[in-house]
Amino acid sequence: MTDPESVNGGAEEQEGLHISDKRRFDPETYERRVPAPAAEEAAGTPGQPADEPAAAEEADTAPEEEEGEVPGEFVVPDDASALVADERVVELESQVRERTEDLQRLQAEYVNYKRRVDRDRDVARQSGIESVLADLLAVLDDLRAARAHEDLTGGFKAVAEEIEKVATKHGLEAYGTTGEAFDPQVHEALMHQPAPEGTEVDGPTVVAVLQPGYRIGERILRPARVAVTGA
Repeated sequence: MTDPESVNGGAEEQEGLHISDKRRFDPETYERRVPAPAAEEAAGTPGQPADEPAAAEEADTAPEEEEGEVPGEFVVPDDASALVADERVVELESQVRERTEDLQRLQAEYVNYKRRVDRDRDVARQSGIESVLADLLAVLDDLRAARAHEDLTGGFKAVAEEIEKVATKHGLEAYGTTGEAFDPQVHEALMHQPAPEGTEVDGPTVVAVLQPGYRIGERILRPARVAVTGA
């Protein structure tokens, strides 16, 4: 006879036995099986893969991302952005100062250059005038001699007056008169003569002008050629 206790005990063991099919593909349809959710395995649902609880725990322990952050995005702090902006402003201000100094230097150089060019142009112009007038001195001497001998008449007189007018217009001035003190800076003594009778002189004195001197402003083109007494 069969022992009732052994039968009941085997039945209880069979009821407590649980077999799980962990094959990834269905043997009948050959389709890939979808793993059961982790919640079913936590509740003891039959047929759930054994590795799901570990995945669920990893998901629970994963760090939570802050709201508004994008994974992998580098966020620059506000103070760092302000520092970069300040450095950029300082750099731009430095460049502006350098450009301003360069502009001021160029402007000063241009002003000096323009002043130098104007001065050189005036000097060249004056030098040209003096050169032409110096060549006219011999002509003026001839006109003066002709006038002294009353040979300058008619049309020649008008031409002579026009030449003298042009020379005066450009600053030419004749000088040298009898009786003035002799000055070696502006006079050239060609001869020495005794003082006229009844004339008292105090130091070297011009007693005759042989050729007048000519000057333009303070510049002497030709000293007056004179006879001197009292030297």
